[in-house]
Amino acid sequence: MNDYEDFYPTPEPPESDPSGIPETPEIPESPEIPETPASSESTEAPEEPQDSPYGTPPPSVFYSDPSAAPPPRPVYNPMPETPPQKPVTMNRRIYTMSAVIAALVFLLCVYCIGSDMLHGALDTEVPGSVTVELKTQKKPDLDPDDENVNPDGTYTVRGVAELVKPSIVEVYCYSSTEHRESTLEGTGSGIIISEDGYIITNAHVVQGESFTVVLDDDEEKEYTAKLVGSDAKTDLAVLKINAGKRLQAVTLGDSDETYVGEDVLAIGNPAGLTNSVTKGIVSAIGRQVRAESNSFRMECIQTDAAISPGNSGGALVNMYGQVIGITSSKYASSYSSTYEGLGFAISINQALPVVTDLMEVGYVEGRFRVGITLMSCASEAVQDEFAARYKADMPAALKKGIWISDVSEDCDIASTELRADDFILEVEGTPVNSYDEVIAALEGFKGGDTVKAKCARYENGEITYFDIEFKLEEDTSGNF
Repeated sequence: MNDYEDFYPTPEPPESDPSGIPETPEIPESPEIPETPASSESTEAPEEPQDSPYGTPPPSVFYSDPSAAPPPRPVYNPMPETPPQKPVTMNRRIYTMSAVIAALVFLLCVYCIGSDMLHGALDTEVPGSVTVELKTQKKPDLDPDDENVNPDGTYTVRGVAELVKPSIVEVYCYSSTEHRESTLEGTGSGIIISEDGYIITNAHVVQGESFTVVLDDDEEKEYTAKLVGSDAKTDLAVLKINAGKRLQAVTLGDSDETYVGEDVLAIGNPAGLTNSVTKGIVSAIGRQVRAESNSFRMECIQTDAAISPGNSGGALVNMYGQVIGITSSKYASSYSSTYEGLGFAISINQALPVVTDLMEVGYVEGRFRVGITLMSCASEAVQDEFAARYKADMPAALKKGIWISDVSEDCDIASTELRADDFILEVEGTPVNSYDEVIAALEGFKGGDTVKAKCARYENGEITYFDIEFKLEEDTSGNF
């Protein structure tokens, strides 16, 4: 025996049955459970089972008699049943609908902003964003029962004034964009031609950096005006304001229906006197009058209705309440320094194509530049200047042409042999002796077209002739 066996003796194997079959061990009998006496003599109340957070525990007393046992209690499940999960489809639908609504709101905001920009609500109106349909109207048949209608079917002066004055505005021109720090350059008049705030005025009225407009019914408030387009050649310009309301636009009459002797009113703001009304007649129609600032002629209506500085850009109105002309002191001043009672208004039929182009593209389309500054050799003053410079009389051949005082470097004509102090005698084979004749010779031409001209140069008492060929430049400035 080793040490291990000393401490842990090996158990002896049980005796085996000679038959080889092991004996089945006896199962001890279960002890009897003593019966609980049914006596009620005991004074002690049975102990009440204690409630627990997990329900009532099972009873601790066993009943041998099933009839004496209390009814079985429901088995408590310590883990509450998980309620059936609601389908997530509804939540997903809500999320989807919310996303769609948010996207629609965003798109609506973008549309509104874009629409406001297009229609000037943000004062960012730009030429090219509108299509203009300005139309004139024939003289209407007025209601004879209207107290402001005369027996001859025309409005009274009062009736015309009440109808048109709300559409005539005051225009203020400043030297910079900061009105409080800038100088007031001048004032004039304007005519509302659309409910959304387009206003016709004269180009010489809007010579400045910024502009404000005062409406007839709102003299205490100034509206910032944007210059849409200006054309010095015709002395016409267009402004745009956003008044936040629908404005009262004028009715445009057909100036071709105007006749000499017809009663008319001039409505404007002469000398800052708001919405002054003067009465006169049509003295003449179809007058080709030059603007004071250039040699271009415009077809005007002549009137003896008083037109003074401040009336510029105002309205000449017939007795049907229709605007038939745009008054301009620049045209009137060509004569008013010498003669009294001569006023002129640009006929509305000639003004509308210019105004339409200014509103749609910002300039008058189809214009071209030659690129020269010229003087008519038919003028005695020009001939005297020639004699003073060259110490000789102007040759007869040159008196039939135009004298060039400047050649624009940004025009194609500058690449030709022509230079300042030369003469042009013919354009496209047509003799030219004035600005008007040059324009007439180029009628039908447009920017980019090639033009031929016959020229002359005077040096050392001799005339040298030469021909040039150049392209006309498209002009969008309106300043020639």
